[in-house]
Amino acid sequence: MTHALIAEETHTSAPPSAGARRPEQADPELPEWQRPDPGPDQLRADVLGAIGLYLISVLSLALSTATGVFGSKTASLGLSVVVLAFVTLPLAVRRRWPTPVLAVVTAAFVAIGEIPVAESTIANVALFCALYTVGAWEKDRRRAVVARAAVVTLMVVWLVSSLFRISLSDLDDEFPGEGLGALTPAVAFFLMQVLLNILYFAGAWWFGSHSWNAARERALVEYRTAQLQAEQEVVALQAVTIERLRIARELHDAVAHHVSLMGVQAAAARAVIPRDTEAATRQLLALEDSARSAVGELYDLLGTLRDDSTEGSRPASAPSTSLDIGQLPHLVEEAASAGLDVDLAVVGVARPLPPLVGLNLYRIAQEALTNVVKHAGTGTRTRVRLRYLDDRVELEITDDGRGRPMPRSRHGGLGLTGMKERAAAMRGTIVAERRGSGRSGGFLVRVTVPDAHTTRTELP
Repeated sequence: MTHALIAEETHTSAPPSAGARRPEQADPELPEWQRPDPGPDQLRADVLGAIGLYLISVLSLALSTATGVFGSKTASLGLSVVVLAFVTLPLAVRRRWPTPVLAVVTAAFVAIGEIPVAESTIANVALFCALYTVGAWEKDRRRAVVARAAVVTLMVVWLVSSLFRISLSDLDDEFPGEGLGALTPAVAFFLMQVLLNILYFAGAWWFGSHSWNAARERALVEYRTAQLQAEQEVVALQAVTIERLRIARELHDAVAHHVSLMGVQAAAARAVIPRDTEAATRQLLALEDSARSAVGELYDLLGTLRDDSTEGSRPASAPSTSLDIGQLPHLVEEAASAGLDVDLAVVGVARPLPPLVGLNLYRIAQEALTNVVKHAGTGTRTRVRLRYLDDRVELEITDDGRGRPMPRSRHGGLGLTGMKERAAAMRGTIVAERRGSGRSGGFLVRVTVPDAHTTRTELP
């Protein structure tokens, strides 16, 4: 019976059904952690268990009375039934109020021995269960220790008192037999009672504390699991945000650059059509190339978003297009076709760069040239310098600001912000500032990537 109660406690101490809501729990590693309140299924099991124990105790009382094992000096049947109710039925609320239940059951248990009642087996089970429950469910752990220690001390004093009273009676009548050497029947009975009570109370104490610790371990696992899930959700949200920012940056760089060039080329073609049809044709061809390049980049980016066949085979930070710093001459040609007076110089021995470094440098150059077209205008003298140094790669775009600027946009752009994000992604530095005073001084953009050949980069 005791084993069955412990098994029931182990299984029903799991979290309640999905319909039951529990309050948020503190970290189980903290001293103030408390075991969650029992669920409806556990409380229902306590009620049924207490009623079952009471019915079994009444049956045991009837059988013991019929066999005459306890003799004739026992309480009446009615009084015995009432006392058994006090020792078993309080277990129906044992997990709600563990310490008060233990006090009631202990008092009833002592009454059973003093009256006496012709039933002890189920009463012992009830006391064991109450003592165990205090260790397993009492939220105040100091009270749990004090209550159990008080009950054990009371039981020891009562046991010694009972044995002392027995020793004053006729031992030959109580314990007939010759004994075993110096171990008389009375001494043997005393030692047997001491051994049984040590095992009884130590077992109830250990099983109760073990149940509390097991519940704490389960709560710790659930708490850490919840923390891990929350962290995974944050990481997933950050990944989505990073990817969204990356796509927005790529779209901005591709669309802003090509649309700006297309606008300048269309305006130049319109201006020269009346007097120079060949020049207008060249501008329209350049406009067509810019449009084709813009559409190609957009298709590359959208194709990457729609393609799931290589999912998991390409790092999240890998570039979504084939653009690279090696295409910088073509970018300079596009800028020249838009009316900039631009030249390119490569200093040092060119070497392969990581794909993301090449893409980011290309996009920074693209955005810088776009800004020159938009803000300084056609005719602006622009210099693009790509320097391969021993421990770094440096890209520099400068202009004199003396062109024919396009009409200003009413809305501020995100170009400088995007360039700073790309530089940070390469663990590099960027300088973007005016040269001199006013528009005539021009603008400087310089990005430096340290040890770019081996730098590991990630999109921010």
